[in-house]
Amino acid sequence: MGIVIKNALAILPQGAEDVVQETSLYIEQDKITGIGQAPAGFSEDKVIDGKDKLVIPGLINCHTHSYMSFMRNVADDLSFMDWLFGTIDPIEQQMTDEDTYWGANLAIIEMMKSGTTCFNDMQMNIHQTTRAVKETGMRAVISRGLVGSGNDEAGQMRLRQAYEERDAAKDCDRLSFVLGPHAPYTCDEDFLKIVAGEAKKNGMGIHIHLSESESEISQIKEKYGCSPIALAERCGLFDVPAIAAHCVQIDEADMDILAKKNVSVVTNPASNMKLGNGFAPVAGMLEKGINVCLGTDGAASNNCLNMFHELSLLTLIHKGTGRTPQCVSAKEGFRIATINGAKALGMEKEIGSIEVGKKADLAILDLNTPSLTPRNNLIAGLSYSANGSEVDTVIIDGQITMENRKLLTIDEQLVYRKIQEIIERMGLDKKVY
Repeated sequence: MGIVIKNALAILPQGAEDVVQETSLYIEQDKITGIGQAPAGFSEDKVIDGKDKLVIPGLINCHTHSYMSFMRNVADDLSFMDWLFGTIDPIEQQMTDEDTYWGANLAIIEMMKSGTTCFNDMQMNIHQTTRAVKETGMRAVISRGLVGSGNDEAGQMRLRQAYEERDAAKDCDRLSFVLGPHAPYTCDEDFLKIVAGEAKKNGMGIHIHLSESESEISQIKEKYGCSPIALAERCGLFDVPAIAAHCVQIDEADMDILAKKNVSVVTNPASNMKLGNGFAPVAGMLEKGINVCLGTDGAASNNCLNMFHELSLLTLIHKGTGRTPQCVSAKEGFRIATINGAKALGMEKEIGSIEVGKKADLAILDLNTPSLTPRNNLIAGLSYSANGSEVDTVIIDGQITMENRKLLTIDEQLVYRKIQEIIERMGLDKKVY
């Protein structure tokens, strides 16, 4: 199918910068095949009027837990360990496979409607998130959360499940897989070394939570005599492409390790603030050349999956904490939410920017909105005034998944009904935390 987005404003890479330019975009099959001029032999099957529209590369949510979407607003104003082990873990123990499936659908609805076209997910019940991704047309990188102690059977079982899920999804090129050791406080050193070895052997990346809270730092230092970052390096987790979520409580030595080992760091400002964990030193990491990308974390701790909300926080809080308005500029924030995320996932040649030959993963924003009027600086507007409701149309892998704010691949009302059934069965609608 040939799609043309005619006479739209688009954010295009120009060297190390991004520029807003009026142009037309041409899409064939799953790729962008022309910018400004139709490629030879282009057959126009679908025309999208780009008047008063802004086309951006789809946003990339580099750390989340999609199944948690039905846990929104059930565990608020709690310390991190009370939140995780006192409230969330007991809910997770009640989950069925179908709960994970419907939770992932709800998450995809929210992400798609706010311009996210790819997410990096750590989940528990295998096949359910991948099932939702296949059906909805979304793009995702999946890791089965791994918890283990040494070579125990529980850890080995989870590793087997990770491979089983990867092998079962080979028919969908919108899905890819990494190994996901949960964190150093749920995986002991021996198990982390086992996972690192498995990742090397199988040519897979790593997705792990690191240095999220002060309690984690003290626990790991007491047990292993080093920081979580140093422990991860010692265990070999950084000998393969690695994504470290959070990295809030880190020092210069930790940042030097991350830079030396080319680890991508996902900052999750809303979740980190809400759980009282602090602020990741994003400016310092950028100065050291660390690839910083952006994530929401799960809806149980955010409590939304809207990357525009996260982008706004990213480009505001560091100005306040650093007391300089130049800290994490809007242009930097846009790249952190797009091409940096693609680099973290090893997909920078496929997604993350609007270029000929790349996948057609695009979000089209309506500019006839109060938040983007006047159109003085649209890249700044994405950080400082947009809220995600401006997203009008979404294209993923060359397929239109939302048009005129209507989702084409998901039955929204069915998902909402199923989520209500889940929270009623678990009694979450009656609990006050």
